[in-house]
Amino acid sequence: MFDAVQSLLAEHAELETRLADPTIHADQRLARTLGQRHAELSAIVRTYRDWQQATDDREAALELDMADEAAELEVAIDQLSEKLRQLLVPRDPADGKDIIVEIKGGEGGDESALFAADLFRMYQRFAEAQGWKIEVLDSTDTALGGFKSITMAVKAKGTPEPGEAPFAKLKFEGGVHRVQRVPVTESQGRIHTSAAGVLVLPEAEDIDVSINDTDLRIDVFRSSGPGGQSVNTTDSAVRITHVPTGIVVSCQNEKSQLQNKDQAMRILRSRLLDRARAEADADAADARRAQVRTVDRSERVRTYNFPENRIVDHRTGFKAYNLDQVMDGALDDVIDSLVQADIAERLAAVESKS
Repeated sequence: MFDAVQSLLAEHAELETRLADPTIHADQRLARTLGQRHAELSAIVRTYRDWQQATDDREAALELDMADEAAELEVAIDQLSEKLRQLLVPRDPADGKDIIVEIKGGEGGDESALFAADLFRMYQRFAEAQGWKIEVLDSTDTALGGFKSITMAVKAKGTPEPGEAPFAKLKFEGGVHRVQRVPVTESQGRIHTSAAGVLVLPEAEDIDVSINDTDLRIDVFRSSGPGGQSVNTTDSAVRITHVPTGIVVSCQNEKSQLQNKDQAMRILRSRLLDRARAEADADAADARRAQVRTVDRSERVRTYNFPENRIVDHRTGFKAYNLDQVMDGALDDVIDSLVQADIAERLAAVESKS
């Protein structure tokens, strides 16, 4: 597998030359694409050079009969080899993208809406810890402070390292999340089970998706809040239907019709990109189907058990008893279990072909 590094070294050098050309940065999209590829290759180049250096140092230590140092270098070489193998595994082309996350309350009424709000805060705190920016695109709240639905954009600053962008980190969060706890509305102290659904989409740019205006049906209506109370006195909310696919997106958070239309178009582009990815690639289709469309308690990816302070991911078998910390944004361990499982599958697929 390391034979592939030589061509990547040449590509990395070529990219550095192109990115040093000021005219490249006149085209922001091209500069961003090249920058993302450069970051991806830079991680490979650094690791390969560290591996080479450690290999050379070990040979020198053996020649000088420095057995202890040679043994330490052998461990470092093994670690660098494994890291390089993982970096060379073909990645999802969308891994470097920002994301749009949709969270919807499901079975459980008010308790489900409250849990959806808890999930939103969990992802918000995780994003803040990563240095990412959160932007709420649309939300429908409830009288108790929950969310029937909330849609947010998550954006990284600059060009993230491979595996560090929002989609690479959070793409496995899609699916049904089940909660077990005593709801604030429960007077008898009984534990209830409810669920909320999460959908994670790579945010599409204009160049990713082409949309014809003639394929859109745009309706406007008056925004409303909890209990149907009027939020605005003008028809500023926007509903966009993409007629060929039947995808419907609505936004009402902004005060102007134009702003709501812009937000709705961002969501629509991302949904269309996700649909195209699923149709074009069988692996992507499998991953897309894993993000369960119906919020049914029986089809779950993760369970949050508050009485036992326990979190369980049903795909990897990950289990921990620090749910209070997880809900405060400490998602690293559970996310890492999913990322490592995905890398292992990709490695196995590559090695089975070699």
